[in-house]
Amino acid sequence: MTKIEEKQRLRRTVRALERALPAAYRTASGSAIVRRLTAMPEYQTAGTVFCFVGTQREIDTRPILENALAAGKRLCVPRCSGPGVMEARQITSLDQLSPGAYGILEPPPDSPAIPTDAIDFAILPCLTCDRFGRRLGQGGGYYDRFLTHYRGGTVLLCRERLIREEIPVEPHDYPVPWVLTETALYEDGTPARLG
Repeated sequence: MTKIEEKQRLRRTVRALERALPAAYRTASGSAIVRRLTAMPEYQTAGTVFCFVGTQREIDTRPILENALAAGKRLCVPRCSGPGVMEARQITSLDQLSPGAYGILEPPPDSPAIPTDAIDFAILPCLTCDRFGRRLGQGGGYYDRFLTHYRGGTVLLCRERLIREEIPVEPHDYPVPWVLTETALYEDGTPARLG
């Protein structure tokens, strides 16, 4: 089985697990992840934050986005600019977001582009990951391409019940240094301080 086939099989498995998660767990785990994330010193001291806009299946990041704006941070979110390519675009209100590629909320085309080297802290999604920050996304390669250019502080958000021990990786897959779940913050695979 090729790595691509392994990834496809794992995506099917995790999507089935995700669909079976109880609504109460989804809500409680999402809230705990948001609390821990906003308590991280790296987030608190960041002037410019990049954060995904969670879909119905993902962690609801609206409280993070609102927190960043209320704290006076420069907030940027993804905007798809072509197949497999996304840009960090600044927003000043969640009202600026509207459905874009794949129905995901994104900023308007005229929102300011923020270069990756201007981002202090990035919050990324995953379908699943391991505790070492090896992630499996939806398969579009958007975040893999982002990570080829970004070297700042980065955290993956993942529910503990969706963490897997083994993630198939290819040479273009970049690990992320921090993985944050509702119960722990892992730094390079080791439980770190709680956020």
